[in-house]
Amino acid sequence: MRVWKSGLSPYIHPGRLYPYSGQCNPSYQQNVQTRQQNGRFNVPMAKIYYENQADLSRLANKKVAIIGYGSQGHAHALNLQDSGVDVRVGLYEGSKSWPKAEADGLRVMTTAQAAAEADMIMMVLPDPIQAKVYEQEIAPNLKEGDTLMFAHGFNIRYGFIVPPANVDVTMVAPKAPGHRVREVFKEGSGVPALVAVHQDASGEALANALAYAKGIGSTRAGVLETTFAEETETDLFGEQTVLCGGVSELIKAGFETLVEAGYQPEIAYFECLHELKLIVDLMYQGGLSYMRYSVSDTAEWGDYKSGPRVITDEVRKAMKQILAEIQSGAFAEEWMDEYHSGGKTFYARRKQEQNQQIEQVGKELRKMMTFLDAKEVE
Repeated sequence: MRVWKSGLSPYIHPGRLYPYSGQCNPSYQQNVQTRQQNGRFNVPMAKIYYENQADLSRLANKKVAIIGYGSQGHAHALNLQDSGVDVRVGLYEGSKSWPKAEADGLRVMTTAQAAAEADMIMMVLPDPIQAKVYEQEIAPNLKEGDTLMFAHGFNIRYGFIVPPANVDVTMVAPKAPGHRVREVFKEGSGVPALVAVHQDASGEALANALAYAKGIGSTRAGVLETTFAEETETDLFGEQTVLCGGVSELIKAGFETLVEAGYQPEIAYFECLHELKLIVDLMYQGGLSYMRYSVSDTAEWGDYKSGPRVITDEVRKAMKQILAEIQSGAFAEEWMDEYHSGGKTFYARRKQEQNQQIEQVGKELRKMMTFLDAKEVE
């Protein structure tokens, strides 16, 4: 492409799961009804909090535990420490992340010890293992008045974790990978985040969550208020239909169509995968309009002419069905069953996808792109 332009599962707690009947998230449903007029959405601006609306001094006498030290965990812990917060990291004994966290200047202890010592406990572990860690290591050490925090609402939304009524339950979810959360913070800025309150036992849950968001740098960019349900459902939907599932299948379908028609696989790779970054970067900078402004008129006309033929009414119907499965808990149930039964289908599919022709072609092409920090997954 030329870029120029002239001119119900045993894991699900009953009562936490809203069935898909238009009531998956009552507060959201009410909000939609107030926003919809004459069949069109009139969407108000989200409530966004900035630096002057968050008080970091709320954390002055708090002990914060970060449970996990992966992508998000290391960024949260280091940013909070740089902001003067009393931070410790909770890990299992023998974790490979233990010496990394210590080398970064952080106090490290077992998850149970960290939970017992802390007033605020942030869970940044993978979704499928959070419930077990919570039940075994965190729940026995929760005290009245503690705050249990999450960077993603999955386990609260679907009832895999059910905290006691005497603790606050909040979410601060940066909208960027952990390495960017850290990099941008060190540059003196921050990445946007979402904030939500599931349980407000203290009456100060939102204010404390905003203080935490300020500590990791997110109030520098803006923190949007949401709910656990809205964050979880939209996050899963975006991943499945657009960001991961949708775009992956679209790329493969385009590549395979060209190769089956007799075109060179290398050319098909460039047209259907490599140049996607260029297009996405334009969208990231200025939305769809800036992308269309930047590409050629021919490309823009092809967008209008052929895009709706790819994303048909049947595709939109499938998207609605996927959303229904997310809202009902069917996806969460299936995923937890798959993971906790050993992930046989999951790992087999991963291997199958890694062996696709487009992956083999791309691996060889990327070797000649010296400007790339090319990665390989074994």
